[in-house]
Amino acid sequence: MSLVSASFSAPAMGDYAYDWALVDVETSGLMARRDRVLSVAVITIGPDGEQTGEFSTLLDPGCDPGPVEVHGLTAERLRGAPTFDQVAGRIGAMLQDRVLVAHNAQFDYEFLAHEFARARMWLPVSQRLCTLALNRQVDPPTDDMKLGTLATHYDVPQQRAHDALDDTRVLAGILRASLREAARLDLPLPLVACPPRAESQFTPKPPKTPCAYRNPGRLTPDGSLRQGMKVAITGETAHARAELVGRAVTAGLNMVSSVSRHTSVLVTNEPASGSAKARRALAEGVPVIDEHTFLRMLADVRTGTAHEATAVAVAPAAEPEAEPVAVTVDLVPNTAAAASVLEAPPLPTAAPGVPVPAPRLPVPSVGISDKPLAGRRVLVLGGVHADAAAARTRIVELGGSAAINLSASVTDVVLLEKGEGDRRMSRITTLELPVHDIHWLSAPTVAAGTAPRAQEPHVMPRGGVIDLPTPHGRPAPEWYITAGWAPQPDCEIDVVAFLLDEDQQVTFDEDFIFYGVPESPAGTVRLLTGGPAEQTIALDLASLPPATRKVVVAAAIDGAATFGTVGAIQIGAALGSSGAPLARATLDAATTERTMLLAEVYRRGPVWRLRAVGQGYDHGLDALTRGYGVDVTD
Repeated sequence: MSLVSASFSAPAMGDYAYDWALVDVETSGLMARRDRVLSVAVITIGPDGEQTGEFSTLLDPGCDPGPVEVHGLTAERLRGAPTFDQVAGRIGAMLQDRVLVAHNAQFDYEFLAHEFARARMWLPVSQRLCTLALNRQVDPPTDDMKLGTLATHYDVPQQRAHDALDDTRVLAGILRASLREAARLDLPLPLVACPPRAESQFTPKPPKTPCAYRNPGRLTPDGSLRQGMKVAITGETAHARAELVGRAVTAGLNMVSSVSRHTSVLVTNEPASGSAKARRALAEGVPVIDEHTFLRMLADVRTGTAHEATAVAVAPAAEPEAEPVAVTVDLVPNTAAAASVLEAPPLPTAAPGVPVPAPRLPVPSVGISDKPLAGRRVLVLGGVHADAAAARTRIVELGGSAAINLSASVTDVVLLEKGEGDRRMSRITTLELPVHDIHWLSAPTVAAGTAPRAQEPHVMPRGGVIDLPTPHGRPAPEWYITAGWAPQPDCEIDVVAFLLDEDQQVTFDEDFIFYGVPESPAGTVRLLTGGPAEQTIALDLASLPPATRKVVVAAAIDGAATFGTVGAIQIGAALGSSGAPLARATLDAATTERTMLLAEVYRRGPVWRLRAVGQGYDHGLDALTRGYGVDVTD
């Protein structure tokens, strides 16, 4: 029996035909390392679209079921259901040698990985496909990317939302329709490799308590320790390291695992040992004391200055003013954008020897009537990098959005030199999209029958700033800052994030989020991988530690390639994992750079703001991390 209206045609689907295992889980919460799976459904489908298996069950999680109002699974209903370890073997057999498919696949994958680890088993998945990421590439004309919204768009019947089995059946129809659209647009599938991961990575870890005090600076000669000082320890100690750290944290000190120019003092009994921390302390002029002195000073730690509370507020709308420096918009859906003059804070201060980012570029003062490309999505093909970048900049000046890949939202195509040889031109011809030369951008006219969508993201220029509001005055869900680029056959791009304090430094090393540590200790900032050409930083702004004043989202290239060869990087900001982007920027001013600051989310008073940065550096990720107080060699 086929789960969908018709079977796949394997020869026609070609690269889009796989053995699939469609999965949905209902859970007791949102953190896989802490919460449990309450119900699970798996449906297997062959390359021809025919269903080959189906399994679903409720599970006894051994804990409170969490938000019953969402999933409807009470403790009474789950009582007597099997535990996960009792069904793990059957689920594993269905997943074996198949591509795991889910809507927000990393969520389901992480929960299954933790459950398999608790059962002392490996999750037998080597690849996954996220239908959210796939539809972000397809970009259908929907208000959001929720399962129910896509089901309506693709005419897939849905009977019981948040029922694992029904959601999986709906997912089958969405997958089939999405694959058809991907094939029509000749889009590569955003498959994510899932190599085996050590069981220890799925062991719950208690979050490190952030220091409640601001860093008062370095220890002065004959001075006292003060709450908030950043203290590092290196070498052998007479007392257990855990004891020293525990006593220092209790006294209000900020214990860090690496040394930077913002470190207040280094504790070591072997200052001449030549350790990485000792060498860095010497180079930066960080004071050094021995263990005995440190213990004596712990008895008299002076009172520090507490961090201010972090808050999120709705951004009020404002009337446009002349020559705005940055753009502020009320991004509540179905409301009009409004501009105002706002002073943005300075970009981060770089470490010695690290170039300082260029100042924010002014946004041209252009009225709506002067933006003939407002609401349009324009793809530029061909040309050398500088010419393509100039064309995309012009598109943004005219109110349009510069696309980096062909999608269902593209309304126009601009051909530069040798652009007609791009492999996407055959699809563009089939889709009958308007194709223009570079002169069209001097005075663009819009062809009849190619009306833009009713709702388009606010287009941000490089350096542009917007406020991030809470929708309708309610607490905001997570903000998803997604970076995407054209698929790269010869290099990998890693998106990272830094949680910075008032000194533009991480409070401790765990405030550096990257592929090796994809989640902050409290789970408030997470790195999500939607495919080889898309990564997302998820931010729970309402739960960030008080010390965090800014989150910097950056990207780094692994290898000798540069962002000049990669081309444009597109960033988008959306409310929630399934939200359509409310703001978007295309950044492609890079040439020889190997790392790039993509965006900043920073606090100004009670409001959080997003800035599109687009500042690159020739050095690698290690130099960038040191500039923010993280030594990746420690």
